[in-house]
Amino acid sequence: MNAPRWDTTSIFSSFSGSDYQNALKTVDSSTKEMQKALNSPQLSEDFKTWLKSFIDIFNKTFSLFDSMYAYAQALSTVDTNDTSILHEISKLDDLLLPLTDVENLFTKTVADNADKLPEFFKAYPEMEKYRFILNEYIEEYSHLMTPAEENLAQDLQRTGAGAWSHLQETIIANLVDAETGKTFNELRTGAHSADPEIRRDSYNREIALLKQSEIPLAACMNNVKGATLTLNKRRNWKKPIDKSLCSSRISEKTHAALIGALEDAVSLWQEYLQVRARLLGYKDALPFYDLFAPLPKPEGAESEKAWTYDEARAYIIERYTGFSQNLGNFVKNAFDKNWIDAEIRKGKVGGAYCTSFPTQKESRVLANFNGNFDDVITLAHELGHAYHHECIKDEDFLLQSYPMTLAETASTFGETIVMKDMLSKAKGFEKARLCDIHLNDGCQVLCDILSRYYLEAEVFNRREKGDLSPQELCDIMVDAQNRTYGAGLTEVKHPYLWALKCHYYFTDLDFYNYPYAFGQLFALSLYSKFEKEGAAFPPVYMKLLKDTGCMNCEDVCRSAGFDIESKDFWNEGIAQYRKELEILKEYADSL
Repeated sequence: MNAPRWDTTSIFSSFSGSDYQNALKTVDSSTKEMQKALNSPQLSEDFKTWLKSFIDIFNKTFSLFDSMYAYAQALSTVDTNDTSILHEISKLDDLLLPLTDVENLFTKTVADNADKLPEFFKAYPEMEKYRFILNEYIEEYSHLMTPAEENLAQDLQRTGAGAWSHLQETIIANLVDAETGKTFNELRTGAHSADPEIRRDSYNREIALLKQSEIPLAACMNNVKGATLTLNKRRNWKKPIDKSLCSSRISEKTHAALIGALEDAVSLWQEYLQVRARLLGYKDALPFYDLFAPLPKPEGAESEKAWTYDEARAYIIERYTGFSQNLGNFVKNAFDKNWIDAEIRKGKVGGAYCTSFPTQKESRVLANFNGNFDDVITLAHELGHAYHHECIKDEDFLLQSYPMTLAETASTFGETIVMKDMLSKAKGFEKARLCDIHLNDGCQVLCDILSRYYLEAEVFNRREKGDLSPQELCDIMVDAQNRTYGAGLTEVKHPYLWALKCHYYFTDLDFYNYPYAFGQLFALSLYSKFEKEGAAFPPVYMKLLKDTGCMNCEDVCRSAGFDIESKDFWNEGIAQYRKELEILKEYADSL
């Protein structure tokens, strides 16, 4: 069969359908009901009863709105030229403003009545599962300005930091190389070409385009980070990292252990890049533009398998079923019910993602299936995200939200299931190629992420003293790459990575970087546990995913038998890469 388009009719029939229109009315009326409840006399007269009732309507309203917003966003990504979808998203944005006000006022109400929570839990023992979330609201309130100031800050975001963020995105999206006519994103694909001249030329053109726009891009960085620093002070955050640790639900000790393990592993990645350099014909180091070059295929080696969508479907179901029947049944259902949009077509965005609809208790996966192994891995990854939602779908909406640190757990675990199986079956060049793919991904998520963490930390440090010039930002970026890639790269680095990575410009997501490393190593450590425990592990895994919405990371991991405040835990995940590096070194030595 050809790669399919997804079916979203079980979510909503259409924007004009009665189900969607009724949902709009429900959200509007429920928002007004919550606004009224937040000023009800019952709040002070009988807080415990009021809180139980308010949580019920809060869950239903936000769950429904979240489903509607996810629906509109999903449709927009498969038809970017349909302006009617953008208009619908704009309507939903208008609905979001009063909902945000409700949540802020609810946060204040919980904090103001913190002394009454013991009575609430005593009266409603079944609400004990909310203890963590309500305490999180209390902590959050200590970092909020007055309601009027928060409202103003959110309103100004559109023309302030949010506008600078959008400008960065727009600049990058519209950069075009005058000589070749290629867009910036088209040039970036040259980094994966088998032709070394194309890789080098694409890199040089990319650097030139970024240099041409370095002044406005530096202004974007300065103003986004400047706004963050200003708001952080107003919200009583001592350091920019503190807000990130709180939203990531991890302790300073866990963060220090993770960063320490990443720093200890720098030598591993430098050795990997030196081995890779040998395989690509260099003496002992790679230029930046060859980081993603495919390994040369020896004469007589088989070409990479071209996968049909049917083959990918059958293989993923088989491998997931090999882990657990529950997971296998889930992904089969996702394929059978057309939850996946895998067709490549005009007007559809690139890349891949998974989105979930809490009210309908379903997910959808967007991919662009072209038949290579990376596409199979991508499907396995996104279906892992969908399975995470499957494990928490029956929880209340307030107990479904998990931090970035745990967001990549199920997805990375899923792709690891597939990658490990392929490695076990492969031989010779194919085995080396697969090891290189996994190591290259690890190098990005663990080594490059560390360099980005260094960059962001230093930018925040210097931005407190004033604006940074484009040259200063480039110098910080190169220094960060020297500290991480080190001897693995030649003097040819990428000084403008600060300008093109959109995550630096997200207005509410400082230090986006280390959570990816957390998720990668956490999933690999879970897989190590599965290898040791076999059939006893899947139920533990399901419970762990279910708990991600109502515990901090330390408690979630402790329930699975891990101490994430120790570097030993993180080193267990890194050890998976060391095994693969040995295989790649043996292959290099055999040539």
